[in-house]
Amino acid sequence: MAVGDRRPEPAIHLPPRHGAPAVSGVTGAGLAPAGDPTAAAFFDVDNTIVRGASIYHLARGLYRRRFFTLREITGFAWHQARFLTHGERLGHLADIQARALAFVAGHSVAELTAIGEEVYEELLADRIWPGTQELAWTHLVAGQRVWLVTATPVEVASVIARRLGLTGALGTVGEQVDGIYTGRLVGEVMHGAAKARAVRELAAAEGLDLSRCSAYSDSVHDLPLLDLVGHPYAINPDGRLKSHAKAHAWPVQDFRTRRKAVKIGVPTAAVAGATLRAVLKGMARHRRRPG
Repeated sequence: MAVGDRRPEPAIHLPPRHGAPAVSGVTGAGLAPAGDPTAAAFFDVDNTIVRGASIYHLARGLYRRRFFTLREITGFAWHQARFLTHGERLGHLADIQARALAFVAGHSVAELTAIGEEVYEELLADRIWPGTQELAWTHLVAGQRVWLVTATPVEVASVIARRLGLTGALGTVGEQVDGIYTGRLVGEVMHGAAKARAVRELAAAEGLDLSRCSAYSDSVHDLPLLDLVGHPYAINPDGRLKSHAKAHAWPVQDFRTRRKAVKIGVPTAAVAGATLRAVLKGMARHRRRPG
């Protein structure tokens, strides 16, 4: 699915879009390079581009459409508090995402994409960090391509990328046959070291020089990605990433107020995994309702 049919009209000139995905889990790859074809920028999504967890906002949108009960949406908030206290466990995240795919089996890619479009308008558009968005556009103006890299389902990540006028997205991929999910995972959950592997694969396919590329994240769990590129940046960082960035003289930028930093400074990739299971379970139950 190519990215770029619709986008906002920022006060900059964005490069034209064309081409098809070149790497599994990537949307929008293959754009015509402008002035700097060997350099690119990679942005984490949750708490880097978007305030909080994008999958949590998707769950809120589904609740408004009566996919969930009040009890279930309250449970999503509990997951945020739980992971704020206990942090991320990659094995647990992978297990949750794998089980979540079983709930989406038999549903169409078009359904999830359409819901993602509506939720962007209703909930995500006002939760984009303007400062991070400006950083992404700065790379575009310089003739560099910009990808999102996230554990969020690639269909949702691609909506965000397109709406922001970016090149494309790398995200977690559910296997599909003829546009219908099978319930199996393609490759890995796009988290931690998997992000670095995906970006390395994309760089090889697109002719990028990683020493000239940039990466932006809020989480210490993205160190494999940040270490991969020549220009790492800590954006709205958690405590461990902030300490690491300072120790290695990496640029640090925090767009949060003190109060917001407390409220949304959560390990959001884990929140995404915990919430995704309930999101897709609700979708499956909604699909089974008569009439």
